Amino acid sequence: MTGARGEPERNGPGEGRARRIPRPILVGGVLLPMALLLFSCSGCSPVYLAKAGWAEMKILKGRRPLDEVINDKKTTEETRHKLRLARQARSFAIHQLGLDAGDSYTSFTQLESDTLAWVLSAAYKDRLESKTWWFPIVGRVPYKGYMSQKGGEKAERKLQEEGFDTYLRTTSAFSTLGWFADPILSTLLKYDDVEFVTTIIHELTHNHLFVSGKVRFNESFATFVGRAGAIRFFCGPEGTPQSPDCLTAIRRVDDYNNFSSFLNGFVSELEEIYSSPTLTVEEKIEAREALLLREREQWGGPPRSEEFPLIAGFVNRPLNNAILMGRIRYFHRLGGFSQVLKDHDDDLRAAIGYFKEGVESVEDPFDLLPPDDSISIRGVPPGS
Repeated sequence: MTGARGEPERNGPGEGRARRIPRPILVGGVLLPMALLLFSCSGCSPVYLAKAGWAEMKILKGRRPLDEVINDKKTTEETRHKLRLARQARSFAIHQLGLDAGDSYTSFTQLESDTLAWVLSAAYKDRLESKTWWFPIVGRVPYKGYMSQKGGEKAERKLQEEGFDTYLRTTSAFSTLGWFADPILSTLLKYDDVEFVTTIIHELTHNHLFVSGKVRFNESFATFVGRAGAIRFFCGPEGTPQSPDCLTAIRRVDDYNNFSSFLNGFVSELEEIYSSPTLTVEEKIEAREALLLREREQWGGPPRSEEFPLIAGFVNRPLNNAILMGRIRYFHRLGGFSQVLKDHDDDLRAAIGYFKEGVESVEDPFDLLPPDDSISIRGVPPGS
């Protein structure tokens, strides 16, 4: 992987065969190493890590047990409903899906803002390769988190001056991968019931399985489990439509899988452009924009794409490689994960177990998916 512009990707210290990470901290996809690691992080600012650690400690200090919040007369009915739903979703994830939840989501933290953090990522303009940062334990990750918009924008400007494409977004959820008892955050309450449950299962999936240095697999796997888990939560064990929430959960899985297929095809064509030895960087960018315009017209997006910021933002806004890499991380080969589920007789718990056991025996956890000749992302580093 790359830590400086123009250098080829290399394994950083501690990287190697995919493995389960023992107790790091992850917030909205952003690693927050413990204070004892502050001065052993190559290329990391101690000030950055100190601020991130302090923000995490404030979140943990503000935790209140769910029962206490639910029974508090000052709690609104909508919040009370969501927290009861969270408790049910957590129990479902543990007992029906076999996820290792630890003590996560047994408490609630009210934040001072409606935004948890700002997540910054960057990529090279002429190829599908992310800039990465190395952290202890988890190795290289293709993003950093900031507790203030000002801090994120300042770092983004610096990367732009260095010639990178950038993408700065907000996040509402986090997982400490079992190190601490993660609380439900007030930022999640804005989601509808289906998205709320999906997010809880998604984050608990990180808690259950997070493979070192394989961000794209981790996020796509959690996307798959969160979406498929929501169907089973709202539809029952048979997956039969029984309620509006059940139908919504099914519809969103279809939309996510369709977007994943579109994205895989788009990336394959884009790589042909980026690999051309005769095109300048500017010409590659122009060709990328023309390709996106054509694909948007042909695909058009799912009819309800406004429900999904990750999809709507891709098809309705200007594109750069950092934004594209951000989508790849969450939507890569979702159809392949669904096929593994079918191969396990639609038993999601068994499918999760298959991946949990299998990651120890392969270099690239995507090798656990069935082959798909239509997918070619040669230029996308596995950890991106």
